[in-house]
Amino acid sequence: MIFYLGTFLQDHWGPARLLQSYTVLISLVLYIGFFVTYKLLPKFYGVLPHDRGREFTPGAEAAKGKPTGAGVVFITIYALLCILFVPMRLVHGGILLLTWLTMLTGYLDDRSTNSWGEYLKGALDLIISIAASFLLYYCMLKDSSDGTVYFWLPFISNPIAIHPIVYIVIGTILLWASINTTNCTDGVDGLSSTLVLIALITMGTVFYFILGHKDIAAYLLVPHLIDGAKWALMTFALIGVLMGYLWHNAFPSSVLMGDAGSRALGFFIGVLVLVSGNPLLILATSTVIFLNGGMGLVKVFLLRFFHIQIFKNVRFPLHDHMKKNLGWSPTQVLLKFMIIQILITVAIIGLFFKIR
Repeated sequence: MIFYLGTFLQDHWGPARLLQSYTVLISLVLYIGFFVTYKLLPKFYGVLPHDRGREFTPGAEAAKGKPTGAGVVFITIYALLCILFVPMRLVHGGILLLTWLTMLTGYLDDRSTNSWGEYLKGALDLIISIAASFLLYYCMLKDSSDGTVYFWLPFISNPIAIHPIVYIVIGTILLWASINTTNCTDGVDGLSSTLVLIALITMGTVFYFILGHKDIAAYLLVPHLIDGAKWALMTFALIGVLMGYLWHNAFPSSVLMGDAGSRALGFFIGVLVLVSGNPLLILATSTVIFLNGGMGLVKVFLLRFFHIQIFKNVRFPLHDHMKKNLGWSPTQVLLKFMIIQILITVAIIGLFFKIR
């Protein structure tokens, strides 16, 4: 809306053309998202559900009673900002809707007296993941010059054609895993949001400066993404609102994002990785998130369905093990996990984009 307003006004007022600059729009949406979330979020503390605590979780008592489900606030602010600032096509609007629906399923569980249960939530995540995979494949197919969807992979110069079934399967697994591992990582003040912030800054930068830039993409032998700047704009809008939330969630937190926030954030990270055309970029965005939350999912899956026990002496999510068994404080968990993820991100981005 703002983008098209700039188109209309520029003939009458020259500076209005700046509203067509993605650099200007990214700056505006980042700051507006931060300040609006920072100011508005505390006003909802009284109407948000309150955390009931988690059994057998170290430090759960500190969170008990705090307002939770804050994702319903900052994801809704994010959706409104995208509607205002992003010149959206079908794929952007569809993904924005699915992100909001992912938030909604988490929020309804947050406010429910009895938990919805892991099977119901897992099934809902699966439906949303399948829908997003179909949407992304269909829209990428329409944008393709030769009617084929490609993945570009590290250490290989030429992109690889992907069969639709393979794309849907890979996309569904990646999105479902990203939703649930990000959700599992939400248990230490500021941890999940900080790790997601690193992932979003990484992908926003990649979209705007590499994939969305025709000359740089050609130089690095990666496919040019026509809508790279639009995806960067959507990503930085989410960065802004997430920073506004993190201001209140920093240790000791005043509010928690709940499933409403963590599931939507995990979903959007997975979407960005799929849109980039390289599913292995999930390692650059979410290695620590996958290790922290994903290994626990694998452990439970193997034990429940195959009676195979692994990591018997390791508590998951891994941040619980660090606090309970190694005596790390919440601040130590946050800083050390953040440092590890930054080191991994820098290394993988360098390898994937320069060794082609």
